[in-house]
Amino acid sequence: MKALQILTICLVTTLTGTNLRGENGYRLWLRYAPVTDPQHKEYVSGILEHVVISGANPTAEVIAEEIRKAGLGMLGSPAVCSGDFSDRASLLIGTPKDCAPLATEIMKKQLEGLGGEGFYIGHVSHRGTEYLAVAANEPVGALYGTFHLLRVLQEGSVLADLPVKEVPRIRYRLLNHWDNLDRTVERGYAGFSIWDWHKLPVYIDPRYVDYARANASIGINGTVITNVNANAYVLSSQYIEKVAALAGAFRPYGLKVYLTARFSAPVELDGLPTADPLVPEVRKWWADKANEIYTAIPDFGGFLVKANSEGQPGPQNYDRTHADGANMLAEAVAPHGGIVMWRAFVYSADIDVDRHKQAYDEFVPYDGEFRDNVFVQVKNGAIDFQPREPFHPMFGAMPETALAPEFQITQEYLGQGTHLVYLAPLFKECLDADTYRPGKGATVARIIDGSLYGRDRSAMAGVANIGTDINWTGHPFGQSNWYSYGRLAWDHQLSSEQIAEEWIRLTFGADPSLVETISEIMLSSREAAVNYMTPLGLHHIMAEGHHYGPGPWVSRGRPDWTSVYYHRADSAGIGFDRTASGSDALGQYAPEIEKAYSDPETCPDEYLLWFHHLPWDYTMKSGNTLWEELCLRYDRGVKMVSRMMDRWITVENRVDRERYGQTLMLLKIQEEEARWWRNACLLYFQQFSQMPFPEEMEQPEGDLQEYMKGRSPYPPSGRRRR
Repeated sequence: MKALQILTICLVTTLTGTNLRGENGYRLWLRYAPVTDPQHKEYVSGILEHVVISGANPTAEVIAEEIRKAGLGMLGSPAVCSGDFSDRASLLIGTPKDCAPLATEIMKKQLEGLGGEGFYIGHVSHRGTEYLAVAANEPVGALYGTFHLLRVLQEGSVLADLPVKEVPRIRYRLLNHWDNLDRTVERGYAGFSIWDWHKLPVYIDPRYVDYARANASIGINGTVITNVNANAYVLSSQYIEKVAALAGAFRPYGLKVYLTARFSAPVELDGLPTADPLVPEVRKWWADKANEIYTAIPDFGGFLVKANSEGQPGPQNYDRTHADGANMLAEAVAPHGGIVMWRAFVYSADIDVDRHKQAYDEFVPYDGEFRDNVFVQVKNGAIDFQPREPFHPMFGAMPETALAPEFQITQEYLGQGTHLVYLAPLFKECLDADTYRPGKGATVARIIDGSLYGRDRSAMAGVANIGTDINWTGHPFGQSNWYSYGRLAWDHQLSSEQIAEEWIRLTFGADPSLVETISEIMLSSREAAVNYMTPLGLHHIMAEGHHYGPGPWVSRGRPDWTSVYYHRADSAGIGFDRTASGSDALGQYAPEIEKAYSDPETCPDEYLLWFHHLPWDYTMKSGNTLWEELCLRYDRGVKMVSRMMDRWITVENRVDRERYGQTLMLLKIQEEEARWWRNACLLYFQQFSQMPFPEEMEQPEGDLQEYMKGRSPYPPSGRRRR
């Protein structure tokens, strides 16, 4: 019945046009929708009446263009912008060196400590007149301040509690694209890569500028445009010229380009007999290559490296350490101010130890041996971007090394392009986790932003979900994850609720009931996915290779790529024992965490089966047996998605018809696939528990053998692993 209702709604909105005018989502959160409230329209008009943007530089030009777009969209006519100060000005934007009214000692004092990217929004007096100002030490700071101001105006808010002073908490705020030179995207679910290498460097697609603009609006200042499974050819002279063209398009928006470096590039590109990082000829090759890149791209950011992981070459091929390899590259880019992001996602089937422990074992012994311009890039959890993981034990265990968290914005394990899963709660769960190293309050956020150790180096990386789909991210709500990652990289103290409300207001509108309804959907969505996929600490039980859909039965191939390696279900129970009596992975955490999590009675339910193998009749905190609780969690996940869809249907007349219909159909897929996950997993696990399903839940339907055959020979993005 619900399916018929959805089909009817979609047909009606398509054929009759009774809903709001359709939007394809291309404008993201920068819609600058017309202001309909008369009072707020007057307020916005007063601010944008005559804007003075100082400075003769490309960033000042894009600020002026942004102000014009905002005026045209919100007020119906472009805002008046000029480069010369006039007493008729309603808003001043610029730096003290370019704008006389901002060059006062009072303003210079206000800008102290804001660095090059921070900004000030407040009032400034000049010749007896007070003006609203967006001021910064550098043009890019003024750009960030402009986007902050326009965000407030778009949200339907006013500038309260002035002055506003902000500076990013993280210095390097990067997107990692897993884009290949053939334009396929590994773990990409929104079309092909937006980088059209064939037409570069001559043809600059306007989308490149829109991409840079979107990133600048949320504070992202770096983009790694190539896959971590790197192709050495991107370091060739031909491709450096193409990359330089992209860098030129991005530069006015403060967005720097980075590249992935294939460790064997000296051998593959120029025929050196070795890539040993301690061989002088190899070190010279990388130094020369860095010089070549920086000659073409003076603000090149540096290299991201995946080495000795999943078949990628690295220093261990030559009996060298990760520090040896990272430091060689860091030495090459250091004279130019570049950095190296060295990924810690390493594990081997040849090592008979819990995969959870391997990165820690490989990197922690080398704490303090990495150069100052090296960041060790650590996934938020120790396995691989699962729906829920405890924070990686490396956080807090390497006080002498700059660590950068790597989050996955693309939803490889979370329904990919078809499930609505708002990821800010996942990001926050990691950032707010207390490592207890060196003591209570040592959160992951304080470790990575440098404040815990008094370090001025900090970085964060997010694996992009961007492609050629007209709305950039495939699923309309995938945009919220790009947005929330950028906002948290700028200020990790923002809450999931605050970011969701911002994004909804910018993307759909500021109607309070609309914001409340969509917020409810978004804020429940991640927990719903955990429940219908991997509740109570289960993990890595997805389908083989493409990772789409359930696969708790996967058992063939190398053990650490199977599901049975992780859930270990048998007649005695389920879960992975990582206590001292098992793999002892808990021993890699601080004693406070090890003690609390080693006891099933004090271990949080959400991580119970991550750290414990427990009997099916184990009594949970709820009073249910483990089997009953597992079943009810799976069923709760399905019910939560049904609730999400029911709530979405109520916004039909308050959201444009195109995005409303897209989201409704995708929620229908998600509801069906939540049942698929629940039924397949519970029917599989019931073989071991030999216990009935609780009567209060919807009873799983279907035949296990049919589920085990899989759904389609062509799943979304069946490309190789990361």
